[in-house]
Amino acid sequence: MNFHQKPVTHVSEVGLKVLDLNKMIQFYTETIGFDLIAKTDKKAELGAGGTTLLVLETIDGLTPKRERYAGLYHFAILLPDRKELGKILLHLHQRGIQLGSSDHLVSEALYLSDPEDNGIEIYRDREAEEWDWNNDEVKMAVDPLDAEGVVRAAQESGETWQGMPANTVMGHIHLHVSDLAQAERFYMEGLGFEVVTTMGRQALFIADQKYHHHIGLNIWNGVGIPALPEKTAGLNYYTLKFDDENKRNAVTAQLREIGAEVAEESDYLVTKDPAGNAIRLVV
Repeated sequence: MNFHQKPVTHVSEVGLKVLDLNKMIQFYTETIGFDLIAKTDKKAELGAGGTTLLVLETIDGLTPKRERYAGLYHFAILLPDRKELGKILLHLHQRGIQLGSSDHLVSEALYLSDPEDNGIEIYRDREAEEWDWNNDEVKMAVDPLDAEGVVRAAQESGETWQGMPANTVMGHIHLHVSDLAQAERFYMEGLGFEVVTTMGRQALFIADQKYHHHIGLNIWNGVGIPALPEKTAGLNYYTLKFDDENKRNAVTAQLREIGAEVAEESDYLVTKDPAGNAIRLVV
């Protein structure tokens, strides 16, 4: 993982509520290249190298998302290098998948949606030494991707796409929220992240240990939007992984101090941000 050497609090898994489990499994295995790690009638775990990165769950009475809600803007799958990005770019192109792309200076990224309109980013990081920091703010942009260079890296490797490489991780998550100031307070004072870049009063990018961002937060769906209803398809939860119990305990105390509820489940703690996005805190 191209995060710095110190243990870092990061997004490790994303859970989605889905309408058609089998269709979504097919998409995530054949098009995205995840391995199917475990499956029951109602639930599937997908990932790479034996690590679960995405959990798809179907719930009785689930309806499609028709309104503007808080929830997922996209989750972002981090590949180990540029040639892997080139390999999947060629593969997606061959499958006729509609793609967006961008050079963010810190990274090179592809964008697409799954069959139920959940946003996906697939990206590779430039080396951290190449990122441009101005005091505590990292410089990011939305520049055109050098797609030819990305494809060339794949072609020069002589390798063909064989699915997601084993060292693929969940790089970050980007969320729709209802109020940026409330979100900032929750994520800074509660979860202990720091702001690394902003886009006017529209979006915030936050991180632990000077990554370019572990979480993006935006109000592009509108200010004051409601939380995603329980029986509506979309984001179910995402996990934040802590390196040890002490750090998680400290964060739990901070969350309770700012008035956030933290509930204990069997193998994780769960809280919600002010927009209603569920976060599982795992060690």
